[in-house]
Amino acid sequence: MKLLNGRELAGYIKERQAREVRALRQGWGAAPKLAIIQVKDDPVINTYVRLKKQYGADILVDVDIHRVDQAAAPELIEQLNDDSSVHGIIVQLPLEDITQTDEIVNLVAAKKDVDALGVQAKFEPATPMAILWLLSGYNIELAGKKVLLIGRGKLVGAPLDKILRSSGVDVETVGREAEDLSVHTKAADVIITATGSPAILYSEMIKQNAVVVDAGVASESGKTVGDLAPDVYEREDLIVTPQKGGVGPLTVCALFENVIRAARNSASKLSTDG
Repeated sequence: MKLLNGRELAGYIKERQAREVRALRQGWGAAPKLAIIQVKDDPVINTYVRLKKQYGADILVDVDIHRVDQAAAPELIEQLNDDSSVHGIIVQLPLEDITQTDEIVNLVAAKKDVDALGVQAKFEPATPMAILWLLSGYNIELAGKKVLLIGRGKLVGAPLDKILRSSGVDVETVGREAEDLSVHTKAADVIITATGSPAILYSEMIKQNAVVVDAGVASESGKTVGDLAPDVYEREDLIVTPQKGGVGPLTVCALFENVIRAARNSASKLSTDG
């Protein structure tokens, strides 16, 4: 079995980003800043927010965390949209009231929507970008392969389907509720799964020598688990993401890639206008 180790790649990307931020600070006088709006107090969310804060500190991107009631989020987003020192804004999901998700994320100005959740988004969403970086980093070509996406979610499945189709990749996307999932999985050369349903994919459902990327995150008995059943890791012929350290580390890198880009766009516009 060959493992697609995202941590290793993330180390290289992080070094490059740190150099880019130094150049922005020294050459352009621009200090990249990300604002995170958190409305739900939850251990998993708190961990994600802490990771982002730490990553920002490591590459010299300022990260401000705003913990507010959901009712106060729209007004706060408006203020941050108008604050020229803030280059990226993310609303940490899920919200307390998930029915307001679309309404709230669409309030973020497109040029600061570094999570790419709004309808006017100008950036690539972080997890799809991370998946493509991971495959590219291990020289896995998608051209001429049959690619299966499991999950049509707003964060991963839907945007990744769009990106792959626009690149001419032969991709099929199914929901986790697909009637006979194994019919689809057994025909695929590359499987990317992002359902957040523990153990949705078993070894017997995967063809020989397939590539399997698990981008699913779920909580089971207090532990964070992915979409793959444990028996998948007993296969010697597969190329697969590890149980920890696959797509996750690169997702944080991809988010900060967008923050750096937003800061560069802003600095470049200021110098042109000036």
